[in-house]
Amino acid sequence: MSTPASKARPGAGGTPFLIAFALAIAGLQQQATLPATPLVWLVAGLSLAGILCFLQGRVACVFLLFVALVAGSMSGWGYAAWRAEGRLQNRLDTVLEGQDIRVIGTVASLPTNFGRGERFVFRVEQTANVSLPERLWLTFYTRPARDAAPLRLPQAGERWELTVRLKKPHGSLNPYGFDYEAWLLERNLGASGYVRQTPAPRFVEQVSWSPMDAVHRLRAYLRERFQANLGNERPYAGILVALAVGDQGAIPRKHWDTFNRTGTTHLMCISGLHITLVAGFAGWLIGSFWRRRARLCRRMPAQQAAIFGGALMALAYGMLSGLDVPAQRACIMLAAAAVALFSRRRVRISRILLLALFFVLLADPWAVLAPGFWLSFCVVAALCWVGQRYRTNDSAESSIEAGFFTQLWHWLRLFSVTQWAATLATLPLLLLFFQRFPLLSPLANLLLIPWISFIITPLALLSVLFIWLPFVSWLLLALAHALLVWPMAALEWLAVAPQFSPGAAPLWATLAAAFGVALLLLPRGFPGKAVGWLLLCPLIFQVPASSLPEGAVRLTVFDVGQGQSALLETSHHRLLYDVGPVYGMGEKVEEASNAGERIVLPYLAARGIRRLDAVVVSHKDSDHAGGLDSLRAKIPMAMIFSSLPELAGGSICRQGELWQWDGVRFEFLHPGQEQAVRGRNNDSCVLKVSAPGGRLLFPGDIEKREEKRLLASQQEALAAEVLLLPHHGSKSSSSWPFVAAVSPQWALVSAGYRNRFSHPHPEIVERYETLDARLLRTDRDGALTLTVHPTAGITAEAYRAQEKRYWRYLAGGD
Repeated sequence: MSTPASKARPGAGGTPFLIAFALAIAGLQQQATLPATPLVWLVAGLSLAGILCFLQGRVACVFLLFVALVAGSMSGWGYAAWRAEGRLQNRLDTVLEGQDIRVIGTVASLPTNFGRGERFVFRVEQTANVSLPERLWLTFYTRPARDAAPLRLPQAGERWELTVRLKKPHGSLNPYGFDYEAWLLERNLGASGYVRQTPAPRFVEQVSWSPMDAVHRLRAYLRERFQANLGNERPYAGILVALAVGDQGAIPRKHWDTFNRTGTTHLMCISGLHITLVAGFAGWLIGSFWRRRARLCRRMPAQQAAIFGGALMALAYGMLSGLDVPAQRACIMLAAAAVALFSRRRVRISRILLLALFFVLLADPWAVLAPGFWLSFCVVAALCWVGQRYRTNDSAESSIEAGFFTQLWHWLRLFSVTQWAATLATLPLLLLFFQRFPLLSPLANLLLIPWISFIITPLALLSVLFIWLPFVSWLLLALAHALLVWPMAALEWLAVAPQFSPGAAPLWATLAAAFGVALLLLPRGFPGKAVGWLLLCPLIFQVPASSLPEGAVRLTVFDVGQGQSALLETSHHRLLYDVGPVYGMGEKVEEASNAGERIVLPYLAARGIRRLDAVVVSHKDSDHAGGLDSLRAKIPMAMIFSSLPELAGGSICRQGELWQWDGVRFEFLHPGQEQAVRGRNNDSCVLKVSAPGGRLLFPGDIEKREEKRLLASQQEALAAEVLLLPHHGSKSSSSWPFVAAVSPQWALVSAGYRNRFSHPHPEIVERYETLDARLLRTDRDGALTLTVHPTAGITAEAYRAQEKRYWRYLAGGD
C-alpha cells in the first residue's frame, strides 16, 4: 500500500507531458520520412493524456511520470507528422514545373524590393484548370521591353492576374548552410518562381479586404511615408523602417554585417524583446490609468486590465510587423503568460514558459528548426531564473525607502546580471548554429539594448501614431535617426574586433556546455557550481579533428546553384577552386549577396579553417568569380591564381606551373605560356591534382576548341579518375575525344536546379554514362564530398542523401 507521499499531486504530470511533447516534435523534424499513420499516433497519445488526467493523485508518482512521458511523446510525434503531411500535400506537382501558368490571386505580404524587382507571397485564388499550392513565393522582375512604359509593381493586398513559371521548393544544400526548403515549408509556401512579362501582368480592380491584407497595405503605406520623410541621404533610415513595420529588407547589407559581427542582429528583428517591451509599456500605461478610475476598477481589477491591454498591444505590434514567424512566437509566448496571469492563480514561471513552448509548437511545429526558437526560449528561461532569484535576494535594496543611488546601483547590478545570464545562455547555441561568438557582443548589447529598446523603437512607433500629422512624424523620425548616429558609429568600431570561432563542435560537447551553463547560473555558493566551467571546456577548447594522412586529398564541391566553387584539402593545406556566383544583384553591386559569403565562409568557419593557402579563380564570369571580394575581406589568402590580368594581388595561371603539398602534386595545364588571356571561358585555369590514390581534373569553362588544343599538346596529362565537368556539362564542352582522354570514374557537375541553360545537357550526361562514369550533380545531390585516400581509394558522399529530411527534394522522389 503506497503512502500519500508516494502518490503524485494533482497536476504533477503536466510538466513531463509538455517536455515530452516538445522533444517528440523536435525528433520528428530530424526524420527522413514521415510515419505512415500519424493520426493513430496522435489519437493514441491524446487518449493516454486523458487517462493521465484521470490518474492524477490516484497512482504512484513514478507510474504517472511514465504515462505522462509516453502520452506526450506519442501526441507530439503524431501531431507534428499530421501537420507535416498536410504541408507536403500542398506542394507543386512535378509535372507543372517550368510551365507558364495563368493565375489570379492576391499579394499576401509586404513586397521586398531588391533593386531589379520585388519578392512577395502570392495567395492563389483562381487558376486555369490546374491545381496549385495555396501560397507561392514569387519574384517580379522589372525588365520592360525597349520603349515600353515602366512596369507597375504589385502592392500589398492587391489582386493581380499573372503568368508564373514555378518550381517545387528547392534550394542549395550544403553542410552548415541555410536550409531554404525548410524555410519555405515553415511558411507554407508550396512553390517558388517568377512572373513572366508575356503576357503582361494585369492588375485586377478588386482589392482584398481580409484583416492581414489590410495590415500589409498599412505597412506598405507606412514604409512609403517613412522613406519619404527620411529621404535617401539618411543612412540609417532602413533601421527605423525595420523597427516600425518589420521590413528587414530595408536595412542595407553593410549594416547587417555590422550587426552580425557584434551579435546585435536580434535588435533589428521584431521578435520577443520588442514585442515584450511594447506590451509592458502599454500595460503600465493602462494600469496607471485604470487605478485612478474607481468605476473601472469595480468592473475589472487594474492588474487584469493592464495584462489584457498589454497583450492586445503586443498583438497589434506583431501584426504591424507582418506577424512573421518570430513575431508569432513572441505573441504566443506573451499570450500564454497573459492567460496564466489573468487567471489570478499562482503559476510558477517555469510552468508559464512550458505552456508558451507548447502553444508555439502547436501553432508551428517547424519552429524547432530555427535557431531563433532555441535562442529565445533559452534566453527567456535564463533571465526568468536569474531575475527571480535576484529579486528575492535583493528585494530590500529596491524598496521604496531606499535612496536614489542605492536603487540606481540595484538596477545596474540587475541589468549586468541579466546580460551575463543571456550571454552564458546563448554561448553554446551560437557556437552550435553559427560556429562563432562575437567577443564584444556582451558590451555591444549592454550599450545598445537600452538605447534601441527604450529610445529608438518608441520614437519610431510614435512616428507611426502621428503619421497623419506629417510634421510631427517627420520630427520624431529625424530625432530617432539623429540618436542612431553615435550607437551605429560605436557598433562599426566594435565590429572590427575578432570573433571567437572554434569551429563546429560535436553534439555531446554542446549538451555538456548547456549543463555547465545551468550550473553557472545557480545561486552563489551552490555545491559543484565550479564544475560548470569544466563542462564548457570541450566546446570552447576544441581538439582539431584528425587531419588527412600524407598523400590524401578531400574535395568538397559546394552546391552554389548555377555556378562553381570547390575546396581541396590536403593534410596541412587548403585550396579553393572558384568562389561561386553572385545572387540577386541589387541597385548597387555591394548590395548583392554571393556564394562566398553565404556558403563558403560558413563552411570554412565551421571546419575551423582560418586561412586559404591558395585560391584559383578560373575566369572572370560572375558564376565563378562572384564571391571573391567577400572572401578576401573575411579570410587571409596566401596566393591567388587567375586568368584575369586585372585581378589585384593575383598571378596569371600558366601551363607548367606546379607545386607539391603534403605528398600531393598541383599543376596548371592551361592556359599556355604564350597564350593571351582576358578571363574568358576558353582562358580558364585548368588545374590537375595528382595524389597516390587518384587524380582530379578541374577544367573550368573551357569549350571544345581549347579541349582540342589540350588534346594536341598534352593528351596523356588529361587522364584523371575524378573530373569536374567543363562548363557545368554544357553541350559546347565535353567533346568525345576529351571525355575519352580523361576517362573519369567520377564525373561531377556543379549546376543550378532547373537552370535556364539546361546544364548538364542530356547528351553530355549520356556521354559520360557510356564510359561507366558515376555521375554526381549538385542540383540533385547537394554538396559533394570525395576523399582520395592513398590506400583506400576514392570514396564519395552526397550531402542530400547523407542528411535526408522528409521535406527535402530527392531525385526520383516527390
